[in-house]
Amino acid sequence: MTVKSIEGLSAIADHYGLFLVDQWGVLHNGETAHDGAAKTLRALREAGKKIVILSNSSKRIAVTTQRMAAMGFDASCYDHCVTSGEEVWRALSSRSDPFYAALGRRCFLFTWDNDKRLFEDLDLIEVDAVAEADFILNIGTQSGLPDVRVYDAILREAAARDLPMICANPDFVSVAPDGGLAICPGTTARRYEELGGRVDYRGKPHAPVYRTCFSLEPDCGPAVAIGDSLHHDIGGANRAGIDSVLIAGGIHARELAANEEGCIDKERLDALCRSEGQAPTYVLPRFGW
Repeated sequence: MTVKSIEGLSAIADHYGLFLVDQWGVLHNGETAHDGAAKTLRALREAGKKIVILSNSSKRIAVTTQRMAAMGFDASCYDHCVTSGEEVWRALSSRSDPFYAALGRRCFLFTWDNDKRLFEDLDLIEVDAVAEADFILNIGTQSGLPDVRVYDAILREAAARDLPMICANPDFVSVAPDGGLAICPGTTARRYEELGGRVDYRGKPHAPVYRTCFSLEPDCGPAVAIGDSLHHDIGGANRAGIDSVLIAGGIHARELAANEEGCIDKERLDALCRSEGQAPTYVLPRFGW
């Protein structure tokens, strides 16, 4: 496989009209913006490019954009924001999808430290026991969760009842502010499938979220996706038939021996791509112009 190393997005900007940009691990670490990230977004817009922030956050768009603004990413940095959480909220609100139309109203909730904002303005009833639920809404995990198997008793009971799960954040892990990796809802969903459960995912790498992005800017030319996850960002781009840029300094930084000086171990990159069955078009140490 041939992955081209680039030093910055200025090297490829002329080839694309639409940039789908991940946030966590690319633009920021959840608390602090990465150096030069906002400046790079503005440089892309000044070059006439359209930018969609495409995030597997289980938060709704308004919450996400407010949080990004607090880190220095205001409306001058991008054109649109799409989140997997917003996609789930809309699906639960409209019930136009047959999968969602068949769901009841009583849901068992996995969430981030009791954050229930995605639950707002939906005609749902939260229940405390799987035995009372019609489905599982998986939007978060406990802070500091050591292993998703702590949920096994709940997941086994739910699988035995054939309860469908909605996963509002397909990511397996994300880069935490301390540089470590935090377990995300996608890991819980994957474990549920291993135990025989069925899951509906909204977000990367699944096709519907890319259709949403393309519908926002249908006439701006070729698209390229930028992210730090081979499975989600690069795999999603490959499924969608568009080029991609892997940010090596994100969740794969340790595996790739990536550093701030821009050094990436090419042999490790090739091995990781073979292991994941996905390869990006380009690799970039960090998000920069």
